[in-house]
Amino acid sequence: MRAIVSTLTLASLLAFGATVATAQSAGYTGPSNAPKPVAHGSYSGPSNVPLMSVKQLLDTGRDDQHARLQGQIVSHDGGDRYTFADATGRIAIEIDDEDFPAGQAISAEQRVELLGEFDKGLRKTEFEVDRITLLR
Repeated sequence: MRAIVSTLTLASLLAFGATVATAQSAGYTGPSNAPKPVAHGSYSGPSNVPLMSVKQLLDTGRDDQHARLQGQIVSHDGGDRYTFADATGRIAIEIDDEDFPAGQAISAEQRVELLGEFDKGLRKTEFEVDRITLLR
């Protein structure tokens, strides 16, 4: 009986691992086309959060400062790590899967606006994205 339970547990773990592995895409092609959870609404009106360039944020940004950036997500660097670029430079960004717009693919050429928080540390500097808006 114990051997059957161990076999079933192993089979369940392998199936779970295969599901997790297929949820991640190979290479950067934007977010997955898999259905995303539906957001429970969000604010889309004006914002007092400053629109900044990557250069401005890197040069003058404070740790935990909220900011908006406009440009392109130019590469997927693994997991929830991406690289964002505008005309002034590049910055590492972190995007959780649920922060991508539901049902909309984003390519490296698509202009986006990112709303998030600057994380300026001794060993790493990145922008943690809270919301992505597609621009035309």
